[in-house]
Amino acid sequence: MSASSPETSSESGDSPDQAARSSSETPAEDQDTLRARVVRLVFGGDKRRYDEFIHVIGESIPDGVQVILRGSSVTGFKFKTGEPFDHAGPGTSDMDVTFVGGDMVSLFRDFHIPGVHSAPLSEAHPYASTALFPLRQRLCEMTGRSVNLQATTSLVQFLRDVMMYQPYLVLLDKPKAEEADDSSDA
Repeated sequence: MSASSPETSSESGDSPDQAARSSSETPAEDQDTLRARVVRLVFGGDKRRYDEFIHVIGESIPDGVQVILRGSSVTGFKFKTGEPFDHAGPGTSDMDVTFVGGDMVSLFRDFHIPGVHSAPLSEAHPYASTALFPLRQRLCEMTGRSVNLQATTSLVQFLRDVMMYQPYLVLLDKPKAEEADDSSDA
């Protein structure tokens, strides 16, 4: 794996490890870079397809949920092997979408940590969440690739971010209804 490959390094030329750490430590300034990479890798550079993907997710989840994307679609390479995203051809790499909060874990029946961190709804766990199966199917059709859906609590997300330096892209932050009402009153 070449550290200078655009698929395996950040836009600034950092190594994958440096890119992962910097995106975790300064997510606000790196979200644009991560989003641009996702649009390029997953959606062929078509921002409208990315926006439609976000819209479909937003229509399907309750208030109070943050939706994040992690994995090779964000970093540009597989964590375990270092292989570039879609190394085996278009549509061969998956997307890892995680729902944080909003009691989304209650929609799952398969867990890594019961009631706290679900197993992903994926080919490996096709019955992890029957409630989210139609959404997963639609997202897979939209992207032409496997889209894995998982739910976790904000504590687990915090640990993955701060302690494990796992970069992620915030796709959607849907406030609780009362938070949205409060902001419109201001």
